[in-house]
Amino acid sequence: MSDTLFEKFGREFEEGFVLFQEGQPGNEMFVVQSGVIRLTKRVGREDKPLAFVGAGEFLGEMAILNAKPRTATATVAEGPARCLVIDAQTLEVMVKKNAEIALRLIKKLAKRLDSADALIEILMHRDPKARVLLALVRHAEDYGEATDQGMVLRSTGQELGEQVGVDGQVVEQVMARLRRLRLIQEMEDGRQVVPDLSRLEEFIEFLDQPTPGG
Repeated sequence: MSDTLFEKFGREFEEGFVLFQEGQPGNEMFVVQSGVIRLTKRVGREDKPLAFVGAGEFLGEMAILNAKPRTATATVAEGPARCLVIDAQTLEVMVKKNAEIALRLIKKLAKRLDSADALIEILMHRDPKARVLLALVRHAEDYGEATDQGMVLRSTGQELGEQVGVDGQVVEQVMARLRRLRLIQEMEDGRQVVPDLSRLEEFIEFLDQPTPGG
């Protein structure tokens, strides 16, 4: 995006800033220029992680399109975050004038449907360890940060477990096994990195193969 657009619509938010909260009415969407936004949903008394939104992506459009309250809470996870803040009226004008914007919205919504389908498929697995492994791959593919060391995970093992309904002790058993096999490694700052995503996927495919005579 040009500097002119940022001058007109841009805002900068510090790490930890809440862009919007679940249940609130919404009349703005956010196009992320830099930084990372974390989406969470309240389940009971806990906030469950949903997704991460990075540069080049947008969020908050559903409240505008549906005229319904926010379905999640958005917090700056890695900041400062620079975003274009677009209200409903401006979005409508942009879509009418630029078909590319409408196409991007449609593609984004389709991607979210695919992501939701993938999560449902993971949740259907009876084996909790399999759910953790599949969630790990999904997270690395969709939200991982590509570095020279591999795909850095933005969620902790505990957060992945919460997302797929698996106890923290089981999650740690899975993560410990993956570390022993060097399929994941711990960085100096404590974050987990997947050095070779294809190896991790091959490992999961191997585990999923039926045993002889089974």
